[in-house]
Amino acid sequence: MLGVELKRARLKAGLTQEELAFKANVHRTYVSMLERGKGSPTLDTLMNLCSAMGIKASDLVRRLEKAR
Repeated sequence: MLGVELKRARLKAGLTQEELAFKANVHRTYVSMLERGKGSPTLDTLMNLCSAMGIKASDLVRRLEKAR
């Protein structure tokens, strides 16, 4: 699930939801919503989130594929 992997990556990066939101130029409630599986980010937003956490979007996708 994308939300679980986003949260795992955020925590590993040592970021709060608010810090991640600021770096990715989204609202904190949007980060929360995504982590709870209540939405789907655009590719552009996903790339911004990954960049803000210091990871490659392709690495996040690989983790999602392994979780299936």
